[in-house]
Amino acid sequence: MTAESLAGTGQRAATESLAEAIARAGGPVELLRNQDWPAFTFPVAPEFTNWRDEQRAWNTTVALMDQSHHMTQLFLGGSDLIPLLSSISPNTFGTFRPGVAKQLIAVNQDGYLIGDGILFYHEDAPEGLVLIGHHLLIDWVRFNVEKAAAAGQDVHHRLEANSHMRQGPPTFYRYELQGPRANEVMEKVFAGPIPEIKFFHIGDVQIAGRPVKALRHGMAGQPGFEFYGPWEDHETVLAALMEAGEEFGIRRVGAKAYSASPLESGWVPTPFPAIFDDDLAEYRAWLPAARAGSIGGSLYSEDVHDYYMTPYDIGLGRSVRFDHDFHGREALERHAENQRRRKVTLIWDAEDVAAVVRSQLEPGTPAKYLDFPKARYGLFQMDEVIHAGRRAGISTDAGYVAYDQLYMSLATLDADVPDGAEVEVVWGEDPISRKASVDADHRQVRIRATVAPAPYHEFARTVYRANA
Repeated sequence: MTAESLAGTGQRAATESLAEAIARAGGPVELLRNQDWPAFTFPVAPEFTNWRDEQRAWNTTVALMDQSHHMTQLFLGGSDLIPLLSSISPNTFGTFRPGVAKQLIAVNQDGYLIGDGILFYHEDAPEGLVLIGHHLLIDWVRFNVEKAAAAGQDVHHRLEANSHMRQGPPTFYRYELQGPRANEVMEKVFAGPIPEIKFFHIGDVQIAGRPVKALRHGMAGQPGFEFYGPWEDHETVLAALMEAGEEFGIRRVGAKAYSASPLESGWVPTPFPAIFDDDLAEYRAWLPAARAGSIGGSLYSEDVHDYYMTPYDIGLGRSVRFDHDFHGREALERHAENQRRRKVTLIWDAEDVAAVVRSQLEPGTPAKYLDFPKARYGLFQMDEVIHAGRRAGISTDAGYVAYDQLYMSLATLDADVPDGAEVEVVWGEDPISRKASVDADHRQVRIRATVAPAPYHEFARTVYRANA
């Protein structure tokens, strides 16, 4: 099941709104802890060589990631669109123009994050803007566009679900080229110098005689490009990139390896959406319950606010600009002046990780299963982090990076806990939820972890290894 899927949830889930489901369950936490939401499966091959080899490629040679299929896309247009987006986002639109992309975020009335995505601005398309990402932010934008259109504003949208749910091919192929030898591959593809394109800007290039858009950015902590264009050109462009990369050890990246790439880039892929307060009551009545996701992990609180995060908590504060009015501005200004948490990487203790794995092979109740390369048991993985005997944060996304041979997670942590400190990640649920993705019989354990920056690379490869 994916973010777009309603299949297998029954007729009630197909028609029930989030507001109705919360009322039935008795609260949002009770609903989301127990709502079945199997781990997201990227609709590309799991492995092309093996996921360890593919992970190492973006650190040692060059990797090609196929992003054509797993993300939701919202095509947007209309003369009133930019003012509308500006009214619901702390992003500035003062310099936004064709040929530029930006990370778009939105917050609720109290300044807590609803979601984030990437917004592309195309000049030569009837739907000039395309918002890409998980459905969390896209649904909120879609709701506001539909509401504005009903009120007579000139805005419109077209929703394109991912390849699990969509009938027919996507509008665009998207290929990400990453790694220390990516530039050499591109020089061969272009038969000359790499185009001068600024970070998060979009350029027009040609590959194998086909027109291609090129977005300059990096997904896994390495420089690179995202190439995209009309789907009918996807095989030609893919073949040209793979042929050019053959002598440089290029690897296609399958779903398993790709799922762990946020650990290296430091991007939190699915932060818990702050959509459960009064200002979003109308939205919850509009949103199907089956799109709300589920909570996985050890963090347990009946107060849904304990799951909320500000943009500053997970490193999105750089996207905030107070140069315009937007929903939640006043509260977000207060958060900006009092930033209580920060985004970090937690490098998990090897002995403790091994003990969790070993428990699966020993008599007695095991620890909760720890998967490789990614351990996620709900759309929102939320594990409690303990420091000095108190809750100090939330571990959000856990997995293994083969190049560094480290198990780790991204987390939001109290700002007074320094890099290098030891914390504990609480692994396993208590009480155990009713989700099918979680072992019905397991014991909760604590895994020691070292606090590192996000991205973690320099710290892990110097300070952490030196002290290990």
